[in-house]
Amino acid sequence: MLVLQPLDYPLLARSLQAAIIVGIISGVLGTFVVVRGMAFFGDALAHAILPGVAFMYQRSSGKTDGLFWGGLIAGILSALGIGFLTRHEKIKEDTAIGVVFSAMFALGVAMISRIDNYAGDLSHILFGQILGVSQDDLRLTFIFGLVVLAVVALFYKEFMIISFDPILARTLRLPAEAFRLLLLVLLAITIVVSLQTVGVALMVALLVTPAAAAHLMSRRLLPMMMISAVIGAASSIIGFYVSYHADIATGPAIVLTATLLFLFVFVEQQAKTLANQTLLRLRPTSAD
Repeated sequence: MLVLQPLDYPLLARSLQAAIIVGIISGVLGTFVVVRGMAFFGDALAHAILPGVAFMYQRSSGKTDGLFWGGLIAGILSALGIGFLTRHEKIKEDTAIGVVFSAMFALGVAMISRIDNYAGDLSHILFGQILGVSQDDLRLTFIFGLVVLAVVALFYKEFMIISFDPILARTLRLPAEAFRLLLLVLLAITIVVSLQTVGVALMVALLVTPAAAAHLMSRRLLPMMMISAVIGAASSIIGFYVSYHADIATGPAIVLTATLLFLFVFVEQQAKTLANQTLLRLRPTSAD
């Protein structure tokens, strides 16, 4: 069968499992990215992990576990750096993001430029290399994915309040800044976990697109989060099989699948709105 054929190969089976995990956690964290307007932050943070990845690549002779830990450290430091700068009243968040993102990305490019044959060796950083997922990589993806979901579940109410009602957060004396920094760290972890699946260049699409589709279907945070996770997982599964049978890169296939699902939801919602408006216009006429 076409569906089961790729699963006969352990490497492809691991890749599919990793893609599903990434789709779920990206969908969940992407919900906060959409409702808080953090798309630019997500894109910047995805690029800001580059120096950590490049450093560990040099130190570990290209081992993927080294890339993971280097990217994780760089991502968390970048998130905390942005959070620290935005505490200053004269520095807006987008300005802080631009400063940290530019500096980290430039540092990463400078470090990579010193590596021989770096273009081919590190191309998967930009575009993903899901077929390179080892058993250790899958284990790390699962563990950190579980950590992200557990923290979101544990502090769900706090994250919801700081995202939708900052005034209530101050009234309840919630440590809003601490929870905001925690959310940024979770986002950094999600981006690093997703590195091998879609790469730096397409990471923001996997964060934003499923959540944007879910936002069209529900305005309540929990249903939106669940729908986004389902769309993210579905995009990963469908994109994986499209990649296998069409012989194209897996990361772009997953992102394009998510985009098509978003467009389907968008058109369906627009058609539903148009139908409701038409019924409302016809209702007084039928009463006459």
